[in-house]
Amino acid sequence: MVPDPSTPTDASATDREFSAVVSGVLGGLVGAFLSFVPFATVLGGGVAGYLTNGTPREGARAGAIAGFVMFIPVTLVLFFLLFLLGFGGTPAAIGVLGLVVVFFVALYTLGLGALGGYLGASVRTEW
Repeated sequence: MVPDPSTPTDASATDREFSAVVSGVLGGLVGAFLSFVPFATVLGGGVAGYLTNGTPREGARAGAIAGFVMFIPVTLVLFFLLFLLGFGGTPAAIGVLGLVVVFFVALYTLGLGALGGYLGASVRTEW
């Protein structure tokens, strides 16, 4: 059976995946730039979801990517502050507590980024 050239192929799925990654990076940069604004992760995820131009599920995926991009500088600053405050030579319990804090910060940024991406894609599809 010969494939019909007018039907979408796997290339369109690859293009959508590429679009989600690029939109996620752009949304993450916007969110990192607006980090002084409350709920900047939702704004960055919303930008990513809006730029994805897909379903809300694809927007949530792009928003999660944006949340990950926003998580990187937050983690670097957090580790720098912990090092600056001298937590390098403290007992292991403090290190475990630091990892728990990093986990919850990751959950916050990824979750709210995905929520913003879902909302951004919903706004794009509804309007």
